[in-house]
Amino acid sequence: MEILWVLMAVVMLGFVVLPVLRRRRGMIEQVPPGHPDAADPADYGFVRQEELDVRMPGPDQDLLDVLDLVQRTQDHRAASQLLAGTEAAGELRWQRVQAFAGAASLELARRPGGVSETPGGQWLRVWRAEAPKDAGGAAVHAEFLVQQAWRTATPGTDDFRIIMEEAKAACGEAALLAPGDPIPYIVELSVARGLAYPREEFEQLWLKILDRAPAHMGAHLAALHYWCEKWHGSREQAMSFAEAAAARAPQGSLLSAMPLFAVFEHLPEVNLVAGFYQSEVVTKAIHGALHAVHSARADDPMLAHVRHMLVFFLVRGERWAEAMNQLLHIDGHVGALPWTLSPDPAAEFAVYRALAVAGYEANGGSPATLPH
Repeated sequence: MEILWVLMAVVMLGFVVLPVLRRRRGMIEQVPPGHPDAADPADYGFVRQEELDVRMPGPDQDLLDVLDLVQRTQDHRAASQLLAGTEAAGELRWQRVQAFAGAASLELARRPGGVSETPGGQWLRVWRAEAPKDAGGAAVHAEFLVQQAWRTATPGTDDFRIIMEEAKAACGEAALLAPGDPIPYIVELSVARGLAYPREEFEQLWLKILDRAPAHMGAHLAALHYWCEKWHGSREQAMSFAEAAAARAPQGSLLSAMPLFAVFEHLPEVNLVAGFYQSEVVTKAIHGALHAVHSARADDPMLAHVRHMLVFFLVRGERWAEAMNQLLHIDGHVGALPWTLSPDPAAEFAVYRALAVAGYEANGGSPATLPH
């Protein structure tokens, strides 16, 4: 058990820093053969670390196929068609908008262009130029600008503010093209955080979202960032927001998991003490998330997000069997919090997965005893 407490202490000192990640990985690699912590995740059918998909939290084959086609051909039309055929107010469309924007942003980062080279993500620029009235393209462009601001500029600088102001204008254009669509306003939540909207302006934006999609989990997660102490609110305000969302969650909604995300947002501010992850506040948040998972539709696009966060907390709380159960549902995809905060999300996920397997087997578990 000592190795687990050492791991937790290291994580709390800075779990998003690459040197810390390397130290934690080394803890597992140095375990001698025959030790319980030398258990092999492959025995459970888990995929190899290098095969983990870091793009999405869970499977979306239609999106993967279209992304592959768009990036291979630089033709935006398949992306436009996919978004047009995806429910406007649903979680899936929001995830697909993020995915297309992220793909264009990463392409641009890898291939910024030059005298003799076309910049990456050119298909998005062509999309906006050829179909300026396409609501999907407008939403993707707005999200692209938001991601560019956070990825390429430092908050508080002129460069960051200029890109965010451009993103705000793009959100307004997207909203005009699809008045009932919540996504332009959800994108603007990140703008609100980046530009430090006054409380009244933020609340007006939030009301527009509630009018269009009151139970939208992705919107609530985006709004939670605004209420966190490291931005414009406080720890108490963030927890109050999350608990209110959970309290009014309709049957089958994953909003009941919001307090767990609020606890996670403030982990760096918590002093590590023995038993913290078995404390009342964490246990209550975990149980709320487990209830949400058990009640949700199997095809809910946000289900994988909650399962990933549960793995993080269940491993920290040494609830090995429950962690393994969640891993069976999400293994193979790691494009979600908390892993995406790491410079190497696949390695971060693999560390927690190995610890879950080790703890499960050290307490008598085996591939044969794990229900599928």
